[in-house]
Amino acid sequence: MIFDRRSPVEGQGPAGSRAMKFGALVMLALLSILPSCKSSDPSSDYFTKWKSYLGDPTSSQYSALDQINLDNVAQLEVAWTYRTGDADPDNRSQIQCNPIIIDGVLFGTSPRLKIFALDAATGKEIWVFDPFASDPSNARNAGVNRGVMYWENGSDRRIFFTAGPYLFALNADTGTIIREFGRSGVVDLRENLDRDASDLYIAASSPGVIFEDLLIMGSRMSEGAGAAPGHIRAYDVRSGELRWIFHTIPHPGEFGYDTWPEDAWQRVGAANNWSGMSLDEERGIVFVPTGSPAFDFWGGDRKGKNLFGNSILALNARTGERIWHFQTVHHDLWDRDLPAPPNLVTVVRDGVEIDAVAQITKSGLIFLLNRETGEPLFPVEERPVPSSDLAGEETWPTQPFPLKPPPFARWKFEEDDITDITPEAHEWALERFRRIRKGGQFIPPSTEGTLIFPGFDGGGEWGGAAVDPNTGILYVNSNEMPWILTMVEIPSQEEADLGKRTYTMHCAVCHGMDREGDPQNTYPSLQNLRGSLEPSEIMEIIEGGKGVMPSFAHLSGAEKEALVAHI
Repeated sequence: MIFDRRSPVEGQGPAGSRAMKFGALVMLALLSILPSCKSSDPSSDYFTKWKSYLGDPTSSQYSALDQINLDNVAQLEVAWTYRTGDADPDNRSQIQCNPIIIDGVLFGTSPRLKIFALDAATGKEIWVFDPFASDPSNARNAGVNRGVMYWENGSDRRIFFTAGPYLFALNADTGTIIREFGRSGVVDLRENLDRDASDLYIAASSPGVIFEDLLIMGSRMSEGAGAAPGHIRAYDVRSGELRWIFHTIPHPGEFGYDTWPEDAWQRVGAANNWSGMSLDEERGIVFVPTGSPAFDFWGGDRKGKNLFGNSILALNARTGERIWHFQTVHHDLWDRDLPAPPNLVTVVRDGVEIDAVAQITKSGLIFLLNRETGEPLFPVEERPVPSSDLAGEETWPTQPFPLKPPPFARWKFEEDDITDITPEAHEWALERFRRIRKGGQFIPPSTEGTLIFPGFDGGGEWGGAAVDPNTGILYVNSNEMPWILTMVEIPSQEEADLGKRTYTMHCAVCHGMDREGDPQNTYPSLQNLRGSLEPSEIMEIIEGGKGVMPSFAHLSGAEKEALVAHI
Protein backbone atom coordinates (compact mmCIF):
# COMPACT_ATOMS: atom_id res chain seq x y z
CA MET A 1 0.00 0.00 0.00
CA ILE A 2 1.03 3.63 -0.45
CA PHE A 3 -0.71 6.77 0.64
CA ASP A 4 -1.73 10.14 -0.71
CA ARG A 5 -1.87 12.71 2.05
CA ARG A 6 -3.66 16.01 1.61
CA SER A 7 -4.33 18.89 3.93
CA PRO A 8 -7.96 19.95 3.51
CA VAL A 9 -7.09 23.22 5.23
CA GLU A 10 -6.05 24.77 1.95
CA GLY A 11 -7.40 22.14 -0.37
CA GLN A 12 -8.60 22.57 -3.92
CA GLY A 13 -12.13 23.64 -3.14
CA PRO A 14 -14.20 26.03 -5.27
CA ALA A 15 -12.09 28.88 -6.63
CA GLY A 16 -9.13 27.62 -4.60
CA SER A 17 -10.92 28.47 -1.38
CA ARG A 18 -9.83 27.34 2.04
CA ALA A 19 -11.55 24.10 2.94
CA MET A 20 -11.42 24.01 6.74
CA LYS A 21 -10.71 26.35 9.59
CA PHE A 22 -7.20 26.51 10.99
CA GLY A 23 -7.06 26.29 14.76
CA ALA A 24 -3.95 26.93 16.83
CA LEU A 25 -2.96 27.26 20.45
CA VAL A 26 -0.05 29.66 20.53
CA MET A 27 1.29 28.82 23.98
CA LEU A 28 0.33 26.66 26.92
CA ALA A 29 1.47 27.25 30.49
CA LEU A 30 1.50 24.13 32.63
CA LEU A 31 1.92 25.76 36.01
CA SER A 32 -0.54 23.43 37.69
CA ILE A 33 1.21 20.37 36.30
CA LEU A 34 4.77 21.48 36.91
CA PRO A 35 4.50 23.32 40.22
CA SER A 36 8.25 23.68 40.51
CA CYS A 37 10.67 23.01 37.67
CA LYS A 38 14.39 23.47 37.68
CA SER A 39 16.78 23.28 34.78
CA SER A 40 20.51 23.93 35.00
CA ASP A 41 21.90 26.49 37.44
CA PRO A 42 21.02 29.93 35.99
CA SER A 43 24.52 31.18 36.85
CA SER A 44 26.18 28.49 34.73
CA ASP A 45 28.01 29.18 31.48
CA TYR A 46 25.15 27.73 29.44
CA PHE A 47 22.94 30.67 30.33
CA THR A 48 25.53 33.33 29.62
CA LYS A 49 26.94 31.73 26.49
CA TRP A 50 24.08 29.77 24.83
CA LYS A 51 26.65 27.07 24.38
CA SER A 52 24.37 24.33 23.04
CA TYR A 53 21.51 23.85 20.62
CA LEU A 54 18.32 25.05 22.35
CA GLY A 55 20.35 26.84 25.00
CA ASP A 56 21.80 24.09 27.16
CA PRO A 57 22.08 20.28 27.29
CA THR A 58 18.68 20.02 29.02
CA SER A 59 16.97 21.73 26.03
CA SER A 60 15.45 24.38 28.31
CA GLN A 61 15.53 27.18 25.68
CA TYR A 62 15.86 29.53 28.66
CA SER A 63 18.17 32.48 29.29
CA ALA A 64 18.51 34.29 32.61
CA LEU A 65 19.64 37.51 30.90
CA ASP A 66 17.37 40.38 31.96
CA GLN A 67 18.57 43.41 29.99
CA ILE A 68 15.60 43.01 27.66
CA ASN A 69 12.36 43.02 29.64
CA LEU A 70 8.70 44.03 29.50
CA ASP A 71 9.56 47.67 30.13
CA ASN A 72 11.98 48.13 27.22
CA VAL A 73 11.23 45.45 24.64
CA ALA A 74 9.20 47.93 22.56
CA GLN A 75 12.29 50.12 22.20
CA LEU A 76 14.37 47.46 20.45
CA GLU A 77 15.94 48.48 17.15
CA VAL A 78 17.98 46.54 14.61
CA ALA A 79 21.62 46.61 15.74
CA TRP A 80 23.10 44.81 12.74
CA THR A 81 22.20 42.53 9.83
CA TYR A 82 24.36 39.78 8.39
CA ARG A 83 23.56 38.48 4.90
CA THR A 84 24.86 35.06 3.95
CA GLY A 85 24.47 35.79 0.24
CA ASP A 86 23.26 32.34 -0.75
CA ALA A 87 19.48 32.47 -0.47
CA ASP A 88 17.66 30.74 -3.30
CA PRO A 89 14.01 31.85 -3.73
CA ASP A 90 13.44 29.31 -6.52
CA ASN A 91 14.44 26.48 -4.18
CA ARG A 92 12.50 27.99 -1.23
CA SER A 93 15.69 28.17 0.83
CA GLN A 94 15.51 28.76 4.56
CA ILE A 95 17.56 29.04 7.72
CA GLN A 96 16.40 26.70 10.49
CA CYS A 97 19.59 27.06 12.55
CA ASN A 98 19.46 27.89 16.26
CA PRO A 99 22.89 29.58 16.57
CA ILE A 100 25.19 29.10 19.54
CA ILE A 101 27.17 31.92 21.18
CA ILE A 102 30.52 31.29 22.86
CA ASP A 103 32.70 34.04 24.30
CA GLY A 104 30.95 36.67 22.21
CA VAL A 105 31.17 34.71 18.94
CA LEU A 106 28.02 33.54 17.15
CA PHE A 107 28.21 30.31 15.12
CA GLY A 108 25.45 29.51 12.63
CA THR A 109 24.69 28.05 9.21
CA SER A 110 23.33 29.54 5.99
CA PRO A 111 20.62 28.26 3.61
CA ARG A 112 23.28 26.36 1.64
CA LEU A 113 24.87 25.13 4.85
CA LYS A 114 27.94 27.31 4.93
CA ILE A 115 29.00 27.69 8.55
CA PHE A 116 29.97 31.16 9.72
CA ALA A 117 31.43 32.81 12.83
CA LEU A 118 30.39 36.38 13.64
CA ASP A 119 31.19 38.95 16.28
CA ALA A 120 27.87 38.73 18.13
CA ALA A 121 28.03 42.40 19.15
CA THR A 122 28.65 43.85 15.70
CA GLY A 123 27.74 41.16 13.16
CA LYS A 124 31.22 41.37 11.65
CA GLU A 125 32.21 38.19 9.86
CA ILE A 126 35.16 36.34 11.42
CA TRP A 127 35.25 33.34 9.09
CA VAL A 128 33.11 31.23 6.74
CA PHE A 129 33.49 27.57 5.81
CA ASP A 130 31.75 26.16 2.74
CA PRO A 131 31.48 22.33 2.85
CA PHE A 132 30.61 22.30 -0.84
CA ALA A 133 33.27 24.68 -2.11
CA SER A 134 34.70 22.04 -4.43
CA ASP A 135 31.26 21.15 -5.87
CA PRO A 136 28.65 23.90 -5.26
CA SER A 137 25.92 21.89 -7.01
CA ASN A 138 25.79 19.51 -4.03
CA ALA A 139 24.59 22.32 -1.75
CA ARG A 140 21.05 22.15 -3.08
CA ASN A 141 20.80 18.49 -2.07
CA ALA A 142 22.10 18.88 1.48
CA GLY A 143 18.79 19.55 3.23
CA VAL A 144 18.63 21.79 6.29
CA ASN A 145 20.82 22.29 9.35
CA ARG A 146 19.38 23.30 12.72
CA GLY A 147 22.54 23.88 14.68
CA VAL A 148 26.19 23.15 15.41
CA MET A 149 28.10 21.58 18.32
CA TYR A 150 31.03 22.99 20.31
CA TRP A 151 33.78 21.21 22.26
CA GLU A 152 36.90 22.52 23.94
CA ASN A 153 39.86 21.17 25.85
CA GLY A 154 42.39 23.85 26.68
CA SER A 155 43.38 25.58 23.46
CA ASP A 156 41.74 22.87 21.34
CA ARG A 157 38.37 24.42 20.40
CA ARG A 158 36.20 22.64 17.84
CA ILE A 159 32.95 23.18 15.98
CA PHE A 160 31.13 20.13 14.61
CA PHE A 161 28.34 20.32 12.07
CA THR A 162 26.66 18.24 9.38
CA ALA A 163 25.94 18.90 5.71
CA GLY A 164 24.26 16.14 3.74
CA PRO A 165 25.68 12.78 4.87
CA TYR A 166 28.89 14.32 6.21
CA LEU A 167 29.99 15.31 9.72
CA PHE A 168 32.72 18.00 9.75
CA ALA A 169 35.17 19.13 12.44
CA LEU A 170 36.45 22.73 12.28
CA ASN A 171 38.83 24.86 14.31
CA ALA A 172 36.49 27.21 16.17
CA ASP A 173 38.96 30.11 16.03
CA THR A 174 39.90 29.94 12.35
CA GLY A 175 37.19 27.90 10.58
CA THR A 176 39.80 25.59 9.08
CA ILE A 177 39.07 21.90 8.82
CA ILE A 178 40.74 19.61 11.40
CA ARG A 179 42.41 16.97 9.24
CA GLU A 180 43.04 14.39 11.96
CA PHE A 181 39.27 13.98 12.50
CA GLY A 182 37.77 11.16 10.42
CA ARG A 183 39.04 11.18 6.85
CA SER A 184 40.71 14.57 6.45
CA GLY A 185 38.21 16.26 8.73
CA VAL A 186 35.06 14.42 7.64
CA VAL A 187 33.03 11.41 8.85
CA ASP A 188 30.60 9.80 6.39
CA LEU A 189 27.36 9.02 8.27
CA ARG A 190 26.48 6.31 5.75
CA GLU A 191 29.25 4.15 7.18
CA ASN A 192 29.37 2.12 10.41
CA LEU A 193 25.66 1.28 10.53
CA ASP A 194 26.22 -2.50 10.68
CA ARG A 195 24.40 -2.68 7.37
CA ASP A 196 25.29 -1.45 3.88
CA ALA A 197 23.82 2.04 3.49
CA SER A 198 26.29 3.40 0.93
CA ASP A 199 23.60 4.25 -1.62
CA LEU A 200 20.84 5.23 0.84
CA TYR A 201 19.82 8.71 1.94
CA ILE A 202 21.28 9.73 5.31
CA ALA A 203 21.71 13.22 6.75
CA ALA A 204 21.45 14.92 10.14
CA SER A 205 19.23 17.98 10.26
CA SER A 206 19.50 18.48 14.06
CA PRO A 207 22.80 18.52 15.94
CA GLY A 208 23.80 15.80 18.35
CA VAL A 209 25.16 16.31 21.86
CA ILE A 210 28.69 16.23 23.23
CA PHE A 211 29.46 14.39 26.45
CA GLU A 212 33.06 14.39 27.68
CA ASP A 213 35.04 13.30 24.58
CA LEU A 214 32.07 11.76 22.75
CA LEU A 215 29.96 13.24 19.98
CA ILE A 216 26.55 11.45 20.05
CA MET A 217 24.63 11.64 16.78
CA GLY A 218 21.20 10.87 15.40
CA SER A 219 20.27 11.03 11.73
CA ARG A 220 17.59 11.74 9.17
CA MET A 221 16.68 9.30 6.43
CA SER A 222 13.99 8.47 3.93
CA GLU A 223 10.66 7.42 5.43
CA GLY A 224 9.69 5.22 2.49
CA ALA A 225 10.70 1.83 1.21
CA GLY A 226 14.44 1.22 1.22
CA ALA A 227 15.26 3.53 4.14
CA ALA A 228 18.48 3.26 6.13
CA PRO A 229 18.32 2.18 9.80
CA GLY A 230 18.24 5.02 12.33
CA HIS A 231 20.83 3.72 14.80
CA ILE A 232 22.34 6.09 17.39
CA ARG A 233 26.13 6.47 17.25
CA ALA A 234 28.89 8.07 19.29
CA TYR A 235 32.16 9.28 17.79
CA ASP A 236 35.46 10.28 19.37
CA VAL A 237 35.65 14.09 19.23
CA ARG A 238 39.38 13.99 18.46
CA SER A 239 39.71 11.15 15.96
CA GLY A 240 36.19 10.72 14.60
CA GLU A 241 36.35 6.99 15.29
CA LEU A 242 33.12 5.19 16.15
CA ARG A 243 33.00 4.50 19.90
CA TRP A 244 29.56 2.91 20.27
CA ILE A 245 26.32 2.19 18.42
CA PHE A 246 22.79 1.56 19.70
CA HIS A 247 20.54 -0.35 17.31
CA THR A 248 17.10 1.28 17.23
CA ILE A 249 16.01 -1.72 15.16
CA PRO A 250 17.41 -4.47 17.42
CA HIS A 251 19.72 -7.18 16.09
CA PRO A 252 19.34 -10.87 17.05
CA GLY A 253 19.89 -11.39 20.77
CA GLU A 254 19.27 -7.73 21.65
CA PHE A 255 16.42 -6.43 23.80
CA GLY A 256 13.38 -5.67 21.65
CA TYR A 257 14.33 -8.02 18.79
CA ASP A 258 11.14 -10.01 19.37
CA THR A 259 8.97 -6.94 18.69
CA TRP A 260 9.81 -7.17 14.96
CA PRO A 261 9.81 -9.81 12.23
CA GLU A 262 12.99 -11.91 12.45
CA ASP A 263 14.69 -10.26 9.45
CA ALA A 264 13.64 -6.67 10.16
CA TRP A 265 17.14 -5.65 11.29
CA GLN A 266 18.40 -6.44 7.81
CA ARG A 267 15.79 -4.54 5.77
CA VAL A 268 13.56 -2.14 7.78
CA GLY A 269 14.68 1.47 8.11
CA ALA A 270 14.21 4.67 10.12
CA ALA A 271 13.20 4.52 13.84
CA ASN A 272 15.69 7.37 13.93
CA ASN A 273 16.47 10.45 15.99
CA TRP A 274 16.09 13.44 13.66
CA SER A 275 14.85 15.94 16.23
CA GLY A 276 17.82 16.21 18.60
CA MET A 277 18.68 14.93 22.07
CA SER A 278 18.95 16.09 25.68
CA LEU A 279 21.72 15.31 28.14
CA ASP A 280 21.93 14.88 31.89
CA GLU A 281 25.64 15.59 32.33
CA GLU A 282 25.72 14.74 36.03
CA ARG A 283 24.21 11.28 35.55
CA GLY A 284 25.86 10.66 32.18
CA ILE A 285 22.50 9.87 30.52
CA VAL A 286 21.53 10.95 27.01
CA PHE A 287 17.80 11.08 26.25
CA VAL A 288 16.98 10.22 22.65
CA PRO A 289 13.49 10.61 21.13
CA THR A 290 12.93 8.51 18.01
CA GLY A 291 10.57 8.57 15.04
CA SER A 292 8.48 5.98 13.29
CA PRO A 293 9.87 3.01 11.38
CA ALA A 294 9.65 3.08 7.60
CA PHE A 295 7.29 2.89 5.81
CA ASP A 296 5.41 5.56 7.73
CA PHE A 297 1.81 4.57 7.08
CA TRP A 298 1.75 0.86 6.38
CA GLY A 299 3.43 -1.72 8.58
CA GLY A 300 2.36 -5.03 7.11
CA ASP A 301 6.03 -5.91 6.56
CA ARG A 302 7.05 -4.93 10.12
CA LYS A 303 4.37 -6.55 12.27
CA GLY A 304 4.84 -6.13 16.01
CA LYS A 305 5.31 -3.39 18.57
CA ASN A 306 8.44 -2.15 16.75
CA LEU A 307 10.85 -1.16 19.53
CA PHE A 308 12.60 1.27 19.53
CA GLY A 309 10.52 3.28 17.10
CA ASN A 310 8.54 6.19 18.61
CA SER A 311 10.38 5.82 21.91
CA ILE A 312 12.18 7.92 24.49
CA LEU A 313 15.51 6.19 25.02
CA ALA A 314 17.66 6.74 28.09
CA LEU A 315 21.17 5.60 27.14
CA ASN A 316 24.42 5.48 29.07
CA ALA A 317 26.25 8.33 27.35
CA ARG A 318 29.65 6.63 27.81
CA THR A 319 28.72 3.20 26.47
CA GLY A 320 25.43 3.47 24.56
CA GLU A 321 23.81 0.83 26.78
CA ARG A 322 20.05 1.11 27.28
CA ILE A 323 19.06 2.22 30.77
CA TRP A 324 15.32 2.42 30.06
CA HIS A 325 12.89 3.17 27.27
CA PHE A 326 9.31 4.32 26.97
CA GLN A 327 7.36 3.82 23.73
CA THR A 328 4.78 6.53 23.04
CA VAL A 329 3.20 4.85 19.98
CA HIS A 330 3.15 1.10 19.26
CA HIS A 331 3.51 0.02 15.62
CA ASP A 332 3.17 3.58 14.35
CA LEU A 333 1.01 4.10 11.25
CA TRP A 334 0.44 7.85 11.66
CA ASP A 335 3.93 9.39 11.39
CA ARG A 336 3.86 10.18 15.11
CA ASP A 337 7.60 10.82 15.38
CA LEU A 338 8.72 12.34 18.67
CA PRO A 339 9.33 15.79 17.18
CA ALA A 340 11.70 17.53 19.61
CA PRO A 341 14.26 16.85 22.33
CA PRO A 342 12.67 16.30 25.76
CA ASN A 343 12.96 19.00 28.41
CA LEU A 344 14.79 17.91 31.55
CA VAL A 345 12.93 19.32 34.53
CA THR A 346 12.63 18.87 38.27
CA VAL A 347 9.12 18.48 39.65
CA VAL A 348 8.29 19.00 43.34
CA ARG A 349 5.55 16.63 44.53
CA ASP A 350 4.58 16.38 48.18
CA GLY A 351 7.74 18.26 49.07
CA VAL A 352 9.99 15.80 47.22
CA GLU A 353 12.04 16.85 44.20
CA ILE A 354 11.85 14.40 41.28
CA ASP A 355 14.13 14.83 38.29
CA ALA A 356 12.04 14.14 35.22
CA VAL A 357 11.84 14.10 31.44
CA ALA A 358 9.03 16.06 29.75
CA GLN A 359 8.48 14.85 26.18
CA ILE A 360 6.05 16.65 23.87
CA THR A 361 4.39 14.78 21.00
CA LYS A 362 2.70 15.44 17.67
CA SER A 363 -0.57 14.31 19.27
CA GLY A 364 -0.43 17.21 21.72
CA LEU A 365 0.43 14.97 24.67
CA ILE A 366 3.20 15.37 27.23
CA PHE A 367 4.79 12.27 28.76
CA LEU A 368 6.36 13.14 32.11
CA LEU A 369 8.77 10.39 33.17
CA ASN A 370 11.17 9.79 36.04
CA ARG A 371 14.60 10.62 34.69
CA GLU A 372 16.36 7.65 36.31
CA THR A 373 13.76 4.90 35.85
CA GLY A 374 11.46 5.97 33.01
CA GLU A 375 8.40 5.45 35.21
CA PRO A 376 5.54 7.87 34.45
CA LEU A 377 4.93 10.51 37.11
CA PHE A 378 1.23 10.43 36.26
CA PRO A 379 -0.78 7.34 35.26
CA VAL A 380 -0.59 6.20 31.63
CA GLU A 381 -3.45 4.05 30.35
CA GLU A 382 -3.14 1.50 27.57
CA ARG A 383 -6.48 2.01 25.80
CA PRO A 384 -7.96 -0.19 23.07
CA VAL A 385 -7.85 1.40 19.62
CA PRO A 386 -9.51 0.40 16.30
CA SER A 387 -7.97 -2.30 14.16
CA SER A 388 -7.06 -1.90 10.49
CA ASP A 389 -8.98 -3.44 7.61
CA LEU A 390 -6.12 -3.05 5.12
CA ALA A 391 -4.81 -6.27 3.64
CA GLY A 392 -1.79 -7.55 5.56
CA GLU A 393 -1.85 -4.84 8.24
CA GLU A 394 -1.94 -5.65 11.97
CA THR A 395 -2.41 -2.62 14.18
CA TRP A 396 -1.33 -2.88 17.80
CA PRO A 397 -4.50 -3.35 19.90
CA THR A 398 -3.73 -0.61 22.47
CA GLN A 399 -1.97 2.75 22.65
CA PRO A 400 -0.66 4.72 25.68
CA PHE A 401 -2.56 7.78 26.94
CA PRO A 402 -1.14 9.86 29.83
CA LEU A 403 -3.90 11.09 32.15
CA LYS A 404 -1.91 14.22 33.01
CA PRO A 405 -0.85 16.77 31.84
CA PRO A 406 -3.90 17.50 29.67
CA PRO A 407 -3.42 17.61 25.88
CA PHE A 408 -2.20 20.94 24.51
CA ALA A 409 -3.98 20.35 21.18
CA ARG A 410 -7.47 19.22 20.22
CA TRP A 411 -7.98 15.59 19.21
CA LYS A 412 -11.23 15.90 17.25
CA PHE A 413 -12.23 17.99 14.28
CA GLU A 414 -16.02 18.31 13.97
CA GLU A 415 -18.42 19.52 11.32
CA ASP A 416 -18.79 22.79 13.24
CA ASP A 417 -15.09 23.44 12.63
CA ILE A 418 -15.40 23.33 8.84
CA THR A 419 -14.68 26.58 7.07
CA ASP A 420 -17.46 29.11 6.49
CA ILE A 421 -15.33 31.49 4.45
CA THR A 422 -17.86 31.03 1.62
CA PRO A 423 -20.97 28.83 1.25
CA GLU A 424 -19.30 27.03 -1.66
CA ALA A 425 -16.16 26.26 0.30
CA HIS A 426 -18.24 25.02 3.25
CA GLU A 427 -20.28 22.65 1.10
CA TRP A 428 -17.21 21.32 -0.71
CA ALA A 429 -15.36 20.62 2.54
CA LEU A 430 -18.44 19.21 4.27
CA GLU A 431 -19.06 16.72 1.48
CA ARG A 432 -15.42 15.59 1.62
CA PHE A 433 -15.45 15.47 5.42
CA ARG A 434 -18.47 13.17 5.55
CA ARG A 435 -16.79 10.59 3.30
CA ILE A 436 -13.70 10.00 5.44
CA ARG A 437 -13.00 8.09 8.64
CA LYS A 438 -12.66 10.14 11.78
CA GLY A 439 -13.27 10.05 15.51
CA GLY A 440 -10.06 10.88 17.35
CA GLN A 441 -6.55 9.53 17.72
CA PHE A 442 -5.29 6.25 16.24
CA ILE A 443 -7.99 5.74 13.60
CA PRO A 444 -6.12 3.45 11.17
CA PRO A 445 -5.22 4.60 7.66
CA SER A 446 -7.84 3.61 5.08
CA THR A 447 -8.58 3.62 1.37
CA GLU A 448 -11.50 6.04 1.79
CA GLY A 449 -9.34 8.51 3.72
CA THR A 450 -8.66 8.97 7.44
CA LEU A 451 -8.65 12.34 9.20
CA ILE A 452 -5.33 13.00 10.95
CA PHE A 453 -5.71 15.69 13.59
CA PRO A 454 -3.99 17.72 14.99
CA GLY A 455 -2.03 16.81 11.82
CA PHE A 456 1.27 15.53 10.53
CA ASP A 457 2.95 18.75 11.72
CA GLY A 458 1.83 18.52 15.33
CA GLY A 459 0.64 19.30 18.06
CA GLY A 460 4.25 19.75 18.98
CA GLU A 461 6.89 20.25 16.31
CA TRP A 462 10.69 20.38 16.03
CA GLY A 463 10.92 23.81 17.68
CA GLY A 464 10.20 22.01 20.94
CA ALA A 465 9.13 23.35 24.32
CA ALA A 466 10.81 25.77 26.73
CA VAL A 467 11.02 25.77 30.53
CA ASP A 468 11.25 28.76 32.86
CA PRO A 469 12.99 27.48 36.02
CA ASN A 470 11.87 30.50 38.04
CA THR A 471 8.12 30.08 37.49
CA GLY A 472 7.89 26.35 36.80
CA ILE A 473 6.09 26.91 33.52
CA LEU A 474 6.57 24.84 30.37
CA TYR A 475 5.77 26.65 27.12
CA VAL A 476 4.97 24.88 23.87
CA ASN A 477 3.96 26.08 20.42
CA SER A 478 0.98 24.02 19.25
CA ASN A 479 -0.08 23.41 15.67
CA GLU A 480 -3.54 22.25 14.60
CA MET A 481 -4.08 21.39 10.96
CA PRO A 482 -6.36 18.57 9.77
CA TRP A 483 -5.01 16.28 7.07
CA ILE A 484 -6.57 13.43 5.12
CA LEU A 485 -4.50 10.26 4.80
CA THR A 486 -5.64 8.05 1.91
CA MET A 487 -4.13 4.65 1.22
CA VAL A 488 -3.81 3.56 -2.40
CA GLU A 489 -3.21 0.03 -3.64
CA ILE A 490 0.11 -0.42 -5.44
CA PRO A 491 -0.43 -2.30 -8.67
CA SER A 492 1.64 -5.41 -9.20
CA GLN A 493 4.44 -5.48 -11.73
CA GLU A 494 2.16 -7.29 -14.14
CA GLU A 495 -0.64 -4.74 -13.73
CA ALA A 496 1.24 -1.48 -14.24
CA ASP A 497 4.18 -0.11 -16.13
CA LEU A 498 7.38 0.26 -14.15
CA GLY A 499 7.37 4.07 -14.18
CA LYS A 500 3.88 4.40 -12.71
CA ARG A 501 4.55 1.73 -10.10
CA THR A 502 7.82 3.35 -9.04
CA TYR A 503 6.14 6.75 -8.79
CA THR A 504 3.30 5.31 -6.69
CA MET A 505 5.73 3.61 -4.31
CA HIS A 506 8.24 6.41 -3.83
CA CYS A 507 6.87 9.78 -5.01
CA ALA A 508 3.10 9.88 -4.47
CA VAL A 509 3.62 10.05 -0.71
CA CYS A 510 4.60 13.72 -1.11
CA HIS A 511 3.67 14.86 -4.62
CA GLY A 512 0.23 13.19 -4.74
CA MET A 513 -1.21 10.50 -6.95
CA ASP A 514 -2.01 13.07 -9.64
CA ARG A 515 1.40 14.80 -9.28
CA GLU A 516 -0.27 18.07 -8.23
CA GLY A 517 1.91 18.58 -5.12
CA ASP A 518 0.55 19.85 -1.83
CA PRO A 519 -1.41 23.06 -1.12
CA GLN A 520 1.43 24.62 0.90
CA ASN A 521 3.86 24.01 -1.99
CA THR A 522 6.26 22.20 0.30
CA TYR A 523 6.14 19.44 -2.30
CA PRO A 524 5.87 21.10 -5.72
CA SER A 525 3.63 20.02 -8.56
CA LEU A 526 5.21 17.62 -11.02
CA GLN A 527 2.62 18.31 -13.69
CA ASN A 528 3.60 19.94 -16.99
CA LEU A 529 7.33 19.43 -16.50
CA ARG A 530 7.95 18.97 -20.22
CA GLY A 531 9.89 22.00 -21.41
CA SER A 532 10.78 23.26 -17.91
CA LEU A 533 13.16 20.43 -16.96
CA GLU A 534 15.28 18.20 -19.14
CA PRO A 535 15.21 14.44 -18.44
CA SER A 536 18.83 14.68 -17.30
CA GLU A 537 17.88 17.34 -14.74
CA ILE A 538 15.05 15.18 -13.38
CA MET A 539 17.45 12.25 -13.11
CA GLU A 540 19.94 14.44 -11.20
CA ILE A 541 17.25 15.37 -8.66
CA ILE A 542 16.14 11.74 -8.25
CA GLU A 543 19.71 10.61 -7.59
CA GLY A 544 20.84 13.55 -5.45
CA GLY A 545 17.67 14.89 -3.84
CA LYS A 546 16.77 18.55 -3.59
CA GLY A 547 15.75 20.70 -0.62
CA VAL A 548 13.70 18.54 1.74
CA MET A 549 13.52 15.72 -0.83
CA PRO A 550 15.87 12.82 -0.07
CA SER A 551 17.97 11.02 -2.63
CA PHE A 552 16.54 7.95 -4.37
CA ALA A 553 19.89 6.77 -5.67
CA HIS A 554 19.13 3.29 -4.31
CA LEU A 555 16.53 2.71 -7.05
CA SER A 556 17.66 0.49 -9.90
CA GLY A 557 18.72 2.05 -13.17
CA ALA A 558 15.60 0.70 -14.88
CA GLU A 559 13.35 2.14 -12.14
CA LYS A 560 14.94 5.57 -12.38
CA GLU A 561 14.73 5.69 -16.16
CA ALA A 562 11.08 4.55 -16.11
CA LEU A 563 10.30 7.13 -13.41
CA VAL A 564 11.79 9.96 -15.47
CA ALA A 565 9.75 8.84 -18.47
CA HIS A 566 6.57 8.65 -16.37
CA ILE A 567 7.05 12.14 -14.93
